[in-house]
Amino acid sequence: MTKSRSPVIRLVLCLTLAALMPALSGCFPVAVVGIGAGALMVADRRISETYLADEAIEVRAGNRLDEMFGSATHINVTSFNRTVLLTGECLSEDAKAQAERIVAGVPNVKAVRNHLLIGGASTLAGRSNDAFITSKVKARFVDYHYFAANHVKVVTEWGTVFLLGLVTQKEADAAVDIARTTGGVLKVVRLFEIISQEEADRLDVSASSSSSPSPRAN
Repeated sequence: MTKSRSPVIRLVLCLTLAALMPALSGCFPVAVVGIGAGALMVADRRISETYLADEAIEVRAGNRLDEMFGSATHINVTSFNRTVLLTGECLSEDAKAQAERIVAGVPNVKAVRNHLLIGGASTLAGRSNDAFITSKVKARFVDYHYFAANHVKVVTEWGTVFLLGLVTQKEADAAVDIARTTGGVLKVVRLFEIISQEEADRLDVSASSSSSPSPRAN
């Protein structure tokens, strides 16, 4: 009889699939994606309006970049609290600067962190490895229980792990320490917004309240 997979291994597999979902999104019904987004929004420290604004920013910025560069570049757009992280590859410094200007012009964007590399697009194998690294970091967040794993967003490109989130200094330090000691991670970049413990507690209570079912009318 084969042994069942451990919870952590199962989590790594699930997170790897989740990290690859953007490339497979055409294979999933819109309703399923919507349900997943709603569940994530409830557990997020961002208010719902900001969460939805970030989703819209990613779509609009991605569309504008595709219209400008097509398949000549590989640019990932990650928006958190209306600050956009650009990762991936483009062919020149001019293209890198142009991509930043395009994203900065998207409605509701308050800042752009441009970490694009100059060069040819990464391979599918390379992107799969980055997705696997992301899944391992997230799984270790869950395993260590130092903070709620959903409070830290993880993006990996060429072995460099970018960490985003509304977190306390203690949570940020713990996340960086876990990420940098994860196999395959070459570098960790902090892109956190540091908040006080009091603010974190307030946001967590607010998120918990919003997830509670409304009382039924008599």
